[in-house]
Formats: sequence, C-alpha cells, structure tokens
Amino acid sequence: MDPAHDVPLYLVLPFAILLLCIAVLPLAVGHWWEHNKNKGIVATVLSLPVAIWLLSTGLGHKLPHTAQEYVSFIVLLGSLFTISGGIFVDGDLRALPRVNTMFLALGAVLASVIGTTGASMLLIRPLLRTNSERKHVVHTVIFFIFIVSNCGGCLTPLGDPPLFLGYLHGVPFLWTLRLWPVWASVVGALLAIYFVWDTIQIKKETAAALKSDVEHLEPISVHGKLNFLLLIGVVAAAALVPEHLWFVRDGAMLALAAASMATTSKDVRAKNAFSWGPIIEVAVLFAGIFVTMIPALMYLEMHGASLGVDTPQEFFWWSGSLSSFLDNAPTYLTFSSVACGLNSTPAVPLSVDHLGPLLETPTGPAFLRAIALGSVFMGANSYIGNGPNFMVKAIADSSGVKMPSFFGYMMYSVGILIPIFIIVTFLAF
Repeated sequence: MDPAHDVPLYLVLPFAILLLCIAVLPLAVGHWWEHNKNKGIVATVLSLPVAIWLLSTGLGHKLPHTAQEYVSFIVLLGSLFTISGGIFVDGDLRALPRVNTMFLALGAVLASVIGTTGASMLLIRPLLRTNSERKHVVHTVIFFIFIVSNCGGCLTPLGDPPLFLGYLHGVPFLWTLRLWPVWASVVGALLAIYFVWDTIQIKKETAAALKSDVEHLEPISVHGKLNFLLLIGVVAAAALVPEHLWFVRDGAMLALAAASMATTSKDVRAKNAFSWGPIIEVAVLFAGIFVTMIPALMYLEMHGASLGVDTPQEFFWWSGSLSSFLDNAPTYLTFSSVACGLNSTPAVPLSVDHLGPLLETPTGPAFLRAIALGSVFMGANSYIGNGPNFMVKAIADSSGVKMPSFFGYMMYSVGILIPIFIIVTFLAF
C-alpha cells in the first residue's frame, strides 16, 4: 500500500499532546513554561516521531514543503510584528466603552486591508495603553482577538491566510467582498455585545482608577510614520508576488522589516515596550504545530470525502471546527478539495489546484463561501486558531493583563462566538 494512503491514526497523538501542553503546562508548571527554551524542547520531542515516520515511509518530501510554509508564515508574522512595533501611537484617550468600541471597529476594517496580523499588531498596544488605568481589561483583549485578529479579516484575500491561499488557487481577488453582509452582521453583533459588556465592566472600576484615567489624558500623535509605507510594502509583497517566487516575497518582507529596524528610533520602540519575546514564543510553538499537524491534515485529506459533508452548513462547521485548532489555510484547501469532488463530473473534472471553475457550478459558490467564513471566523475559537491570537495574548500578558488560560479563553469563545455562529448557520446559508 502506498504510504501516502496509510496514515496511522495514532500519529495524530503528538499534535493532540502538543495542544494539551499549550493548554495545561502554563497552569501546572508556569515558571518552567515561561522559558521559550523549554517550549522548544517540548515541541522538538513531539515533532521527532512524526519526522521519523515521514522519513521512514518515503514521505520525507513533506518536511521541506512544511518548512517552507512555516518560514513564510513566520516571515509574514515577524515582518508585520517588527514594522508595526515601530509605529508608536502616543497619547492616552479616556477608556470609555464608546472609545474602546471605536478601536475595535477600526481594527475590523483594517483587518481586511492590512491583514489580521498587521491590524492586531498596530492597534493592540495603543488599546492597552488607553486602558492602562483600568483594572478590568481582559474582556477587551478577548473581544479584540475575536474581532480584529479574526472575524474582521474576511473581506479580501489580504485579510487572512486561507483567503490568500484561495486567491492563489484561482478565486478572483474581489470575490470575497461578497461576504460583506455576513462580515457586517458578525462584527456588528460582537461590537454591540462588547459595548454592553464594557459599559457594565467600567462601573466596577474604582473611583481612583477612573480619576487616574481622566488625569492622564493626552492628545493622540503618531511616531514612526515611515513604517506605514513599509507596512504597505509587506501587503503588496504578499498580494503581488506569485507563490512560486515565495523566496522573493519572503526576502522582500525581511528587507522591509530590516529597513524598519534601521530607520525607526530606539526611543519609539522603547515607548512601545517592543521586545522579541512574543514573536519568538509564536515561532517556537508553531514550529512544533506545523510538523505535528502533518499527519492530522493527511488523515483529513484521505477521509474528508467520507465525512458526509455535502451542505453549506456542514462545510461551515467542519472547516470552522478544524480551523479552531489546525492551521486554517490547509484546512481551507482540504475542504475546498472535498467541494470540488462533490461537483466534479466526467465532462468537467474539478481540482483544488484551480478553484475558479468550482464557482461556476450550482453549489460551488455556496460551499466555498461556507468554507471561507468557517475558516476565518472560527479561527477565533482558540489561542492557536490563528497566528495573531497568541501574539496578542503574549503582548497583553507582557503588559500586565493576566489573560485566561487556553481553556479559560475557550469558555469565552464558546459562550459568545458559538451562539453567533449558530445564528449565521441559519441566516447565511
């Protein structure tokens, strides 16, 4: 039997164990887990069995391919992190519910223009600074992850990696703009819930905290403006350089990040409390995730057609559920492949290599719409559902905001997001 068609289910265990470590170890051995070296040890130990199995079964070619995807992933995140870290939004607004809601609304729009990572890295620090006098801030960061780091990014291929991957595979660039009614409904619902929540939370603040918030008002000013041009350069490289020239794209992004480091004053980064810790943490953990998830994705690709997924609602929930814990870009392609299989005919065979013809079939557009929305929206369900989630958490932690544990965060996502997604299931498909 071809080894590519014989993936033992037990090889999914390293991936599951790594997720469990991310969830449990910060609680069980928090001080030990704080060191990125120890995270690297765990990720390496769990990745080795997968790498050995791939090499011994003739599937070793998947490792360089995964390594290239991982490098591109980290280069994109790292470039956006570096450049946005050179933009310092000075000043301190009043941390009122309407001000915080405006921050989140702005982030929702920017997420589809400069990507969820770019928008997250640009806005999380000024939002935290605005709320620095308040004690009850955790809910604000959680809604920031929901809206800016995920749900806001579904209007263009630049917004989120799965949509960009779809664009590279033949989906027209402007096709995702058709998702705007669902985008507006979900983002609008989350903003409304947040405004009510924050209105309740601000009443719990002490008189001293509210007085301090008023006393520390400063007008807004922006430093490091050249970085906006460099940020546009990263977006252009991601959008315009063909995938087969990934090394050119990644090189351009690294050059733009280096230009940011060279041209931005150290004072600006110091005021931003810029450090490499958050991106190093993401790089270490996702190195293990990228390797250990290979068997999980292979198993899904082999058995996806037998899952019985044949309605838009099922595509929405299957792609979304897996995107909550797996990399949402390959999950998007996997279910797009299933959709192609359902719509293929002997006369018109369809392939995930070019998704354009799928959009010309009777059910193809509805399937792809559901896959896109599920992959983007449900990346908010866990800290590892989308790259910016963990980065925002790390930045908030380093700023003194005690963020919930892995499962603690999911209590928020299950309680807030899942009911909204259930409504979307009935209204959007």
